[in-house]
Amino acid sequence: MDLDVFVSAHRAEWDRLDALLRRQRRLSGAEADELVALYQRTATHLSLIQSSAPDPQLTGRLSQLVARARSAVTGTRRASWRDVVHFLGQGFPAAVYRSRHWWVPTALISTAVAILLGWWIGTHPDVQSTIAAPSQLRELTRPGGEYETYYSSHPAASFAAQVWTNNAQAAAMCLVLGVFLGLPVLWILLENMLNLAVGFGLMSSAGRLDTFLGLVLPHGLLELTAVFVAAGTGLRLGWTLIDPGPRSRRTALAEEGRAAVGMAIGLALVLFVSGAIEGFVTPSGLPTWARIGIGVVAELAFLAYVFVLGGRAARAGQTGDLGETERSALVPTAA
Repeated sequence: MDLDVFVSAHRAEWDRLDALLRRQRRLSGAEADELVALYQRTATHLSLIQSSAPDPQLTGRLSQLVARARSAVTGTRRASWRDVVHFLGQGFPAAVYRSRHWWVPTALISTAVAILLGWWIGTHPDVQSTIAAPSQLRELTRPGGEYETYYSSHPAASFAAQVWTNNAQAAAMCLVLGVFLGLPVLWILLENMLNLAVGFGLMSSAGRLDTFLGLVLPHGLLELTAVFVAAGTGLRLGWTLIDPGPRSRRTALAEEGRAAVGMAIGLALVLFVSGAIEGFVTPSGLPTWARIGIGVVAELAFLAYVFVLGGRAARAGQTGDLGETERSALVPTAA
C-alpha cells in the first residue's frame, strides 16, 4: 500500500470526523449518522495502516481519533451499585464454579501433601533437628509457646490487616503468575503447604495436635480454600496458554485473564473475612469448639455460595468475564 496516496485519499474524511467530534453536542441527526459512518471508516483505515504500512505518527493520530469517536458513539459508562451486586451475585461465584475442576483437585492434593509432610516431620526427630534446635522446638510447642502467642502477639485489628494483606498478595500472585505455565503457582503452593506441615508435625510430636488444629481451623479452612481457588485458577490460566481449545490463543488468554482479575478482587473479599476471623476469633477466649464452629460455618457458607449461586449463574451463561460493552471494542468495519 502506498501510504502517501492512501493519506491523500482519506485525509478529508479524518478531518471531517475531527470537526464533528469538536462540536458533537450540537450535531443534527444527519451529522450524527455521518459521525458514526466516519468512525467506522476511520477504524478500518487504522486497521489497514497498522497491518500494511505502520507509521507511528499517523497511527497515533488515528488511534486518538478513533478513541474519541468511540467515546462519542458508545458514550461513557460509570460503575454503579448494580455492577457490584452483579459481580458478587453472579460474576465472581460463576467464575469460581467454572474453575472447580482445577481448584478442587488442587485442594485435595495439596492437603494430602501437607498431611504426609506433617506426618513425616512429626515422626522423624532427625528431620525436626534440621528445622531448629531442641530448645527452640520446645519453646515453639510448649503451652503458651510461640505457636499459641503468635495469634495474640499484636492488636487484633492490625494483625487481621497484616494477615489479609499477605494472603491477598499470595492469591493475586497465583492468579497472575499462572500465565507462566503454572510453575510459580506450584512453588507458592508448596511453600504454603510446607509451612502448614511444619506446624502440624512439630505440634503433633509434642502431643499438642489438638491445640494446633484449634488454632488453625477457625480461619484456615476459608483461607486455604481461597488460596486453592487462586492456585487452581492460575494453573488453568497456564494450561490455556498450552491448549486454548477452539478459541484462538489470544482470545482465550484475554477471556480467562479478565475473569482471573475479577476473581482476584473477589478472593480479596473472601480473605478479608478469613483475616478477620484470624485476628478476632482465633486468639479469642471462646471455647475451641466454638472457634472451629465459626470457621466451619464460614467455609460451608462460601462453598454454598459457589456451588449453589455460582452454579446457577454459570448455567445461565455467566463466565466471570467482562460484559461485551466493557471489553475493548473490536475494530468495526464499514458497511
